[in-house]
Parts: sequence; structure tokens; C-alpha cells
Amino acid sequence: QTTTMATKCCISDLPASDLKGKKVLVRCDLNVPLDGKTITDDTRIRSSIPTIEYLTKAGAIVTVCSHLGRPKDGPEDKFSLAPCATRMGELLGQEVKLAPDCIGDEVATMVAEAKEGDVVMLENTRFYKEETKNDPEFVEKLAKPFDMYVNDAFGSAHRAHASTEGVTKYLHPSVSGFLLAKELKYLAGAIDNGEKPMAAIVGGSKVSSKITVLNALLDKCDKIIIGGGMVFTFLKAKDLSVGTSLVEDDYVETAKEVLAKAEKLGKKILLPCDIVVADKFAADAETKIVATDEIPDGWMGLDNGPASTAEQKEFLSDCKTVIMNGPLGVFEMKAFEKGTMGIIDILADLTKEKGAITIIGGGDSVAATEQSGRAKDMSHISTGGGASLELMEGKVLPGVAALDEIDGTK
Repeated sequence: QTTTMATKCCISDLPASDLKGKKVLVRCDLNVPLDGKTITDDTRIRSSIPTIEYLTKAGAIVTVCSHLGRPKDGPEDKFSLAPCATRMGELLGQEVKLAPDCIGDEVATMVAEAKEGDVVMLENTRFYKEETKNDPEFVEKLAKPFDMYVNDAFGSAHRAHASTEGVTKYLHPSVSGFLLAKELKYLAGAIDNGEKPMAAIVGGSKVSSKITVLNALLDKCDKIIIGGGMVFTFLKAKDLSVGTSLVEDDYVETAKEVLAKAEKLGKKILLPCDIVVADKFAADAETKIVATDEIPDGWMGLDNGPASTAEQKEFLSDCKTVIMNGPLGVFEMKAFEKGTMGIIDILADLTKEKGAITIIGGGDSVAATEQSGRAKDMSHISTGGGASLELMEGKVLPGVAALDEIDGTK
């Protein structure tokens, strides 16, 4: 059962008077890519600003917490949130004080001394192993200085950690921020009640990592486009030769079952009709375009061809909701990016020209969409990798399940 936001409480559901003077713990996703101490992409920090500004304007005392990277054993300077505190301060136009820790007396003092409208940032919660173990004693220490909790970290909502799930046992109300609410509105909303006809584009290299989401989307959608490396396992399931293309032999039977299920449900699955093949996996490989049933021995498929893109455009032309998860080729190499960039253009145009809802569901698809320059034309670009996938698979996200209902119950 997908956890929808329809019944969950968002900060905008609370009267502003309930926020004034309150010490609010906000879980953000500040897990940004760093080059040394330099943030190379601040999207996640920028995405957290609307929730924080809403709280400071209402007179709350805001404390932000997050993880960053995967510290092995206790604090490591390279995983400090110091660069995030500096950048958030620049974006907010006010100082964001970084606490030396995320629990303990110094943190309690900083929070107690902060004034209405101030923003404090706790140091990386994963400097403690207890964070990911959701250890009850650690949870109690983390929650202690605060009155209420806001979860705005969609990227970590599929984890039952101390800062995403544990603290809700001590802090009331526990509500969502704007980013989390928007993610659930689009992702869960589209999957549960998206306007039909509805299509999904499932790409990526492996059937094994996408089979659960593929089956879940096949139940909900009218049409599915399959792309990327997983195509070749499906072609093998149809007894076609695939040359040296990537194939998961253990999943050929699974692919056959998916095709049979689609037929039984009367759903349409579109596989590429032409393939860009290469003599080796390299940016400077020799390439040619061949029909899907004519892949030569010794060659590997690394993208779909132009006829497939034209077919995909026609296939999606009447769709009102389209969800994309995974690229259609090795888009990181210029020679094999056309299939992925082609489908991104099709989606962007569907939204721009026909008002369709287009959702880019996390991971590599987001990177490809940003690279294409069409990101602004999509209805929604999801910030979660694993969280987006699990939501599309119909799983309950612990970080969302733990939040209060609009009627105030858990």
C-alpha cells in the first residue's frame, strides 16, 4: 500500500501561531556531492530553503539535521556539514550556526540560546552508528532539545533511521515539509490516481534491479516503454540474437513472465525496433544502426536507434501521465545519448504542448534530464534515488508513515 500524502499533515496545515517560538527539528537531505570542501551541486540545499524560510518567518527556532556521505567510524572532517551550513546561510541571507555535534549539552545550549527566526545546523547525524540503527537511547538524546519535528528529506524517507523515524516518537506534532509533500503528491499521486492514459518508461542496465518496479508499474499503467541494457534480456526472451550485448541469463524467464503478464492484462509493452550497436564498450567505438532482430555477432547494443524514438513519440502521443525511471542507453557517452535525450524531448514537449504530467523518477534519469537542458519543462523531477524507486514499487516509506495524520493522530 503506497503511503500517500493525502492524509499526512504538512507544515502548511498547522496554524502559524503553533510555530511561533517553537524549537523545531527539521530533517533535510543535505547529502550533496563535494570536491574536498567545495559543494559541486547545491540542488538539495536549495530545495530545503522554502520549508526553512516558512518556519523562520513564522517565528520558529529552527534546527536542521542531515547526514552526509557514509562515515565509517565516528566523526570524519571530510564529512562535516560545515560547507552546507555556509551555503545555506548564503541562500537564507542569515547566519546558520553549525553545532559541534548532533546530541549533547553543547547542542542543547545552542538551541536554548537561539532566538525566534534563528537557524542552527547539527553536525552529521551519521557520525553516530546509532543513527542508522535507530537506537532508542540515541533517538531520545537527538529529540531532547526540541518541541516538534518536520521531515523534508524525501531522499532518506525510505530509511527507518533515528533522524527520519525515531524522533517522531518524542516530538509532536511531526509533520512533512514542502519538498517531501511535493514529492509524494507527484510520485504517489501519479501512481495511485494519475490521469489516464498513463505510461511508464523503465530503463537502466539491469532487469534484476528494475523487476519489482516494472511489475508494479505494469499493474498501474496502460503502456510501458522498456529501454536501456535491460532490453537485451527481453530480446533474448523473444529468442532473438543479441550479439555481445548485456544479458542477465537468470532473468530471461522473468522477462518472459512480464511479457505474458502484459498480454494477459491487455497492456502494451514497447521494445526498441532499432538499436545502435558498437564493436566495443567505448566512446570511440565503431557504431552502426541495425534492426532489433538483426544484431550481428560480436557487436553490442548501447542505445536505441532513431526509428525507435519516432515509435516512442507516437506511442506516448495520447498519454496524460508519464513516469520515467532509468535511461534508454549509455547516455554518459556522446555516441549513445540520442535515445535518452530523444525520450526526454518527447516528455518535455508532452508537458509543454499538451499539458501532460511528466515525472522524472530519481537516479540517472535526473542526471540525463539536467544534462539535456529540458529539466524546467517537466512537471516534476524527483530528488530521491532509492526512495523514488521504493515509492513506485508501492512500498510504505517509514519516514512518511511515522508522520502525523491531518486529524492529529499518528
